[in-house]
Amino acid sequence: MDSTKVKERIFLSSPHMSDEGYEMQFVKEAFDTNWIAPLGENVNGFERELAKKVGSKAAAALSSGTAAIHLALKASGVGEGDIVFCPTLTFSATANPIIYQNAIPVFIDSDYETWNMSPKALDEAFEKYPEVKAVIVVHLYGLSADMDKIMEICKKHNVAVIEDAAESLGTYYKGKHTGTFGDYGIFSFNGNKIITTSGGGMLVSNNDERIAKVRFWATQSRDQARYYQHSELGFNYRMSNVVAGIGRGQLKVLDQRVEKKKYIFEFYKRELGDLDGVEFMPVNEWDEPNYWLSSMTLKGQVRPIDVMEALEEANIESRPIWKPMHLQPFFEKYDFVGTDVSEGLFENGVCLPSDTKITDEDLERVVKIIKGLWLM
Repeated sequence: MDSTKVKERIFLSSPHMSDEGYEMQFVKEAFDTNWIAPLGENVNGFERELAKKVGSKAAAALSSGTAAIHLALKASGVGEGDIVFCPTLTFSATANPIIYQNAIPVFIDSDYETWNMSPKALDEAFEKYPEVKAVIVVHLYGLSADMDKIMEICKKHNVAVIEDAAESLGTYYKGKHTGTFGDYGIFSFNGNKIITTSGGGMLVSNNDERIAKVRFWATQSRDQARYYQHSELGFNYRMSNVVAGIGRGQLKVLDQRVEKKKYIFEFYKRELGDLDGVEFMPVNEWDEPNYWLSSMTLKGQVRPIDVMEALEEANIESRPIWKPMHLQPFFEKYDFVGTDVSEGLFENGVCLPSDTKITDEDLERVVKIIKGLWLM
């Protein structure tokens, strides 16, 4: 046997269809009934089932999580020149829709206690910018932000709250699903998320009227008329019936996926947590994360790049913590409120393979390579 043969790749977080084949049952039904175009029973069913799962009154199935944030901003009345507070430690999809609405992002720092939006920095931002239209809160890597403190501040200023729960479907804050505290919550079903439809997103809210309006906008704002009439700007943002079928099947195994993600995190923490300079992402007593990506920071001689390069050489995928938005070339012209917490997390952080198909043998392989860096 060729000992130089490259071992099978271990992914960061890849799609994982159910062993039971739930997804194909719904997809087959869509084909059998010829409902493969946008809209249909799978779309309606996925909206109902996800809303029920997270405890929200209404949901709109859309083409992406980004589309959901965009329409949440629009539904919140955000327009040209309005200021929107946004966490700096996030993926650009959180911030981009602010620009779509010709609004102005102001980036808010993180805290070490949650890795999410710092309530202290948020308070400071309101002092600097009292006229704010909306606040976007992110639940990074499946870790809940400190929602009680954040919501108290936002309610005091009477501002709309949009929760970017793209990474946190299945996460609870004090027994309640993330994405259901603010005026709007968004979820993503991108290929790397805890459940996937290959692409797609969902907007949830307890405001049925606003969700109905979002569905209208998302279907090109077509008026109720015999002919094609449009009185408002529309968007082609609706989820297809086939994609929604995959989502309905995936939703049935969400709890299993969360359980496996937690197992992966606890494995890494047990095996690597005692290494010099290693700290894992914080799990607070009020937080029940979905552990989407197991992430750690390194503050010793071994650096994140050392870990990533060693894993890459062994055909194992990993990646840095998100680069803060206020450090991004496109967004660096916008204001930032805070210190350097988010920058420190970026410089010292690494996301480890968290694929729900990963085996114990795979995990041992990852851990062995990382531990070896401390023996060099």
